[in-house]
Amino acid sequence: MIDFDEAVISDLARVAAVDHVRRRLPAQPIPLDAVARLAARLQRAPIGAVILVGGTEEYFVGAYGLPEPLTASRRAPLTYSVCKYVVGRNRPVSCGDMRRDHDGRLRDHPLAAEYGIRAFLGVPVHDAEGRPVGSLTVMDTAARRWTDGEITALVDSADLVRPAVAGPAELAVATLDTASLLDSVQEAFLAVNPDAIVVGFNRAAHDMLGYAPGEVCGRRLDDTVLPDYAGRPIRAALDRLFTHRPVRPVLREISVRHRDGHRVRVRVALSVVRGAAGPLACLFLNDLSEQTAIRELAERHDGFLTALLDSLNVGVIACDEAGRVVVVNRVLRELQGLPATAPLPEDYPASIDGVLHDPAMRPIPWEKIPLMRALRGEHLDDIDILTARPGDQVRVFASAAQPIRAGDGRPLGAVAVAQDVTAMRRAERFRACHRDVQEVLRTARSVAGAAPTVLRAVATALGWPYAELYLIDEPTGQLRSVGHWDAEGAQEDPLFGHTPVRGHGVTGRVWQSGQAMWVADVTASPELRHPYEQRREQAFMRRGIRTVLSVPIHDGATLVGVLTCYAAAPEVHEDLLTVLLDGVAAQIGVFVALRRAQELARQLARAQDDFITLVGHELRTPLTSIAANATLLDEDPTGLTGEDRQMVHAIARNTEALQMTIDSLLELAGLESGHLDMRVRQVDLTAIVGGAVTAAHRSTAGTGVRVHADLPPRLVVDGDPARLRQVVDGVLINALKYSPSGGDVRIRLQQAGNTAELCVIDSGIGTPEQERERVFDRFFRGSNVRHHGTSGSGLGLSLARAIVRLHHGTIHLSANDPSGTIACIRLPLRQETAPA
Repeated sequence: MIDFDEAVISDLARVAAVDHVRRRLPAQPIPLDAVARLAARLQRAPIGAVILVGGTEEYFVGAYGLPEPLTASRRAPLTYSVCKYVVGRNRPVSCGDMRRDHDGRLRDHPLAAEYGIRAFLGVPVHDAEGRPVGSLTVMDTAARRWTDGEITALVDSADLVRPAVAGPAELAVATLDTASLLDSVQEAFLAVNPDAIVVGFNRAAHDMLGYAPGEVCGRRLDDTVLPDYAGRPIRAALDRLFTHRPVRPVLREISVRHRDGHRVRVRVALSVVRGAAGPLACLFLNDLSEQTAIRELAERHDGFLTALLDSLNVGVIACDEAGRVVVVNRVLRELQGLPATAPLPEDYPASIDGVLHDPAMRPIPWEKIPLMRALRGEHLDDIDILTARPGDQVRVFASAAQPIRAGDGRPLGAVAVAQDVTAMRRAERFRACHRDVQEVLRTARSVAGAAPTVLRAVATALGWPYAELYLIDEPTGQLRSVGHWDAEGAQEDPLFGHTPVRGHGVTGRVWQSGQAMWVADVTASPELRHPYEQRREQAFMRRGIRTVLSVPIHDGATLVGVLTCYAAAPEVHEDLLTVLLDGVAAQIGVFVALRRAQELARQLARAQDDFITLVGHELRTPLTSIAANATLLDEDPTGLTGEDRQMVHAIARNTEALQMTIDSLLELAGLESGHLDMRVRQVDLTAIVGGAVTAAHRSTAGTGVRVHADLPPRLVVDGDPARLRQVVDGVLINALKYSPSGGDVRIRLQQAGNTAELCVIDSGIGTPEQERERVFDRFFRGSNVRHHGTSGSGLGLSLARAIVRLHHGTIHLSANDPSGTIACIRLPLRQETAPA
């Protein structure tokens, strides 16, 4: 039985932690959709999700393969949640088959009822305080047994989520507001310029000393808090501090004046930082009555401002009120190739000229980048900026920016942050790509016809200029190109249209191994040394190709082709791009398999119809001759003995049976091929069934089989009356034929919703369960019928099903306990007779 502690779910501290994690996720660098997809692939499950569980809802912060309604909103009520069981119990939880859950809680679960989920496995995800805030969960639409190894693998996968959920609080920084940042520091803080003027005073300082910021900022330090620096004026100590600029904070014990006049003994850490308007002395004050670890104070403030920015995994850039760039943190320095500690270029805007682009790849001039727009007063959020540097891949950054203002509203500068979302945007483009490919393949008649459009969609989603599709030619077994995409539109080039060599070259190696292959730089790969591969390398170099990714196309376990894509710059995200391209290859594989199966089915159907027609026509002529001569012999009053006449009767009887079989076979072929017309009109099904029952009464005279009918006064359908009578006669004759003497055959006709339901129930030998579908195949007869010795052609039920299907109905068999068979035919009613 699966249950959970609802008190854990509703715990206010845990719910607050979930909200905190959700606010922090936009700035984290780990693509959680990729984590969900990786977990699903490791468990060979179609669905994976990283889920946060709130008080009343759950949030899908990472998703792979989720049903569309859940993916669209990225949230669901807890009634749809299985993650709540993981969070409520704070340990791994699994279910192998929700439909067989004994207490009914999971059997009637909305995920099972609405989306067909059968099995799930989830492990908890914790925040920095160890609280369960969500789970990493995989789900399957088929029942399965989760092994200990799979549970362990999912627990290991959850470690990928922990840095995003439980990482440093600094990751939550989306914009850098200096005043808010300092107000968040627990220690009292003052910033003083070389003239001893207070220029910064945070909330903790107000709480400690009683002064409002407006009473201190802009005034001399010794006019307000009057610090006592070992009996000497503070101004001399500040001069020494600005002159020497110590590397580590200087620790001193001093007293400062509270607003109400009493002195407060504090431990102060003094350091000098360079601000937008020059050097500033930073004073961090700790009330000695609350001070417990002087060493921790020194370590905490060692390079505080610089360390804070460099610890972030998002890029941060700030400028002063004149638009001069004064802060570029580690992430952006690494992106631009700047030394970690060297001064910024004198003309910083010129150093990135032509690097920044909008989503349409139009260059963005310096005055229109988010930082400069924020300096003019704009507040920007989630603006995509693309970077394109020579020899590097195009990368996408989600940027936010806002102005920095003083307490009185004066502009002090602006700050912008940028998070690398290249992988996330690629995943989004590939979702659209999969939809486009699906639509193209849905209407395409051939792979070759669909290839250019499909390859263009794939290359556009990748942001790569070239792609080519190869399929294995069935007659020759060779891999041949069926289409390519060239963003440059070159007409003649040896890059495309060549015949791959099995086992050589990227495409040829995938052809041989059936495994995806990634080559980060084809011009420096130690693997590709064969002469053929070196010739291909020359073609790559002429086009400026650096990275190649090739994936196999399968139909089940059979390799049917290869999809190869080419990039013009060194690429990363190997695993992500391989998974994304595998998805497209799977779509193409299904399309190829479907088209080949359809073509094979058409060929088989044509061959079958041709054979039946040929055999039928070829047999009819000699059978007609045999029947005619047998009739003449039988009618000759002389020349035949009694034994001879019995032989002639046997010939006539078997000839007639063979003619009936051939007629049924040709009739069946004509119905299935559409060559025989249906004369559809409004008919009373009660009258048709009644006529068949009357005929059955006459035919059962002397057999001891009793026929019972339960028919409504009138039941109208659209149909061919002759064909419908043929179906009823065929099913009824079968029931009578296999019922024992003294047995009962019951016919029940009734309206069931929008259908007319005719059931013929006998008490005969029955039909084995595993053969109930096969008895509708041509010439198939049940094993118990063959052993029973009853004659028949095996075409009656085939013919009945063909006629019923042409009437848009169904026919199926089921058991009649303790013995016998129930044959049920359902036909759609006329619209006016259907219930309202």
